[in-house]
Amino acid sequence: MNMIENKISGAEVVIKSLLIEDVETVFGYPGGTIMPVYDALFDYTDQINHILVRHEQGAIHAAEGYARVTGKVGVCFATSGPGATNLITGLADAMIDSTPVVCISGQVGSSLLGTDAFQETDVIGISMPVTKWNIQVTKSEDIAGAIAKAFYIARNGRPGPVLVDITKDAQFGQTHFEYQKCVKIRSYMPCPELNRTHLRQAVSAIHAAKKPLMLVGQGIMLSGAEAELLEFVEISGIPVANTLLGIGALPVGHRLHVGNLGMHGNYAPNIKTNDADLIIAVGMRFDDRVTGDVTRYASQAKIIHIDIDKSEFNKNIKVTHALLADAKEALKELSKLIKPNRYPEWLAEFEQGKTYETQTLALDATPNDALRMWEVVQMLSDKTKGEAVVVSDVGQNQMAVFQHYAFRNTRSGITSGGLGTMGFALPAAVGAKIGAPQKMVIAVTGDGGFQMTIQELGTIMQSQIALKILILNNNFLGMVRQWQQLFFDKRYSFTDMKNPDFVKIAEAYNIKARKISHESELPEALDEFLNYEGAYLLEAVVEREENVFPMVAAGASVSEIRLK
Repeated sequence: MNMIENKISGAEVVIKSLLIEDVETVFGYPGGTIMPVYDALFDYTDQINHILVRHEQGAIHAAEGYARVTGKVGVCFATSGPGATNLITGLADAMIDSTPVVCISGQVGSSLLGTDAFQETDVIGISMPVTKWNIQVTKSEDIAGAIAKAFYIARNGRPGPVLVDITKDAQFGQTHFEYQKCVKIRSYMPCPELNRTHLRQAVSAIHAAKKPLMLVGQGIMLSGAEAELLEFVEISGIPVANTLLGIGALPVGHRLHVGNLGMHGNYAPNIKTNDADLIIAVGMRFDDRVTGDVTRYASQAKIIHIDIDKSEFNKNIKVTHALLADAKEALKELSKLIKPNRYPEWLAEFEQGKTYETQTLALDATPNDALRMWEVVQMLSDKTKGEAVVVSDVGQNQMAVFQHYAFRNTRSGITSGGLGTMGFALPAAVGAKIGAPQKMVIAVTGDGGFQMTIQELGTIMQSQIALKILILNNNFLGMVRQWQQLFFDKRYSFTDMKNPDFVKIAEAYNIKARKISHESELPEALDEFLNYEGAYLLEAVVEREENVFPMVAAGASVSEIRLK
């Protein structure tokens, strides 16, 4: 699209550029060097919904949540210095989890660069390792081109975060507005062409396999390949396990879905990884939380790895067949070539593993009417029929959600995967609810993670966001405490949490709240929580020393998964 107008300020160029990129929502926090952009935004509030967060980390996590639930690029604003540095954790989180985000930061005037001016920080140097691309703009006439390129890079190929840092004088400067959407960049090939020879070799390996296992990651959602995955699975008859971020790629209730992978995944898919003669990995990166000890991971299996990012091939696990391609295209082409098949004996082994896990864990109600995390999440899943968007934090609460919420839909299980960012859930759920207002969005967090971004209750209050917040409160930094119990002789060094009255805090933000601590209270409390029209905080006080199993200890083989 080409648009040429009379001269306008660089700040207005920012806003008009966002409109052409179909941006409807921006999360941000104003400050000195981004003030010209905010002044320009004042005239466009009927076209762009700005959500005022309480901390810049909240802005980028909200942008991540928005991007994860919608598939669009999330956008946030921040000022220079501490405003921009407060984005860094979110940029790192988005980078490792392949989340498309465009951050626009203000910067001191170009004449002040390098002088240690007030609130000057080299955000380009700081953010370089945690962005897919970044740029500093010092002239108003360069702003539109930089933003166009930013959106193209953020959303194409393997998605990721981009930062555009704009000096204050560039925002004030006058320029003709001409905007052309970026459709290609010389030297950047975001969508590689599928090699037909490699494709045929992969098909031959699939046909020869007796015990194949498919591992799917978030790449399925990022490429919009859910339908292609389902078709491939139905034809091939191959059992499917998902990574943490791949949850929902195939509905949990599907007959060929055999569970979750990883450190706190299910028993059968972890054990059977080392029994399979073929692993088909799609849109996942063989993270250490999935593989355990790489020297004892699937050494007996041929491995087909499908990914859009060639740097992932052979990075952690040696692969037999590397298919450099978009997951959607690769699965579509594979489905055309593979023969229909079924593996009843192989699937029966997964069923046996599932039964063994269930019987060994023996998830019975606790004495004295106490609450357990798994119990709360399982009832939440039942009452929402697995249809809600659940944004979990990091720790035991995250694993309880991963294990016991039966996700039925794509883009409905949102969490911080690779970086493991405590405090992610509350602001990310804000973004998810803004992105999917018609859906039930529930933030599930622990007492520790909740307090890391608790200030975003102010965002919920001011923007009147009908978000559900469930705190699983064990008055501990639960996951660290679990490791201290199992591997550090119960030396609970600084993991005991003395917490405030979360109900009173929520009520101070005009958010309805309730606290429960008994199993008998749970059904009615969840009904009230889910049926209330506005924002609601439910604090469930759970057993203090409940552990989350299954578990693969750090450095162990996936075959050494523990159930107690």
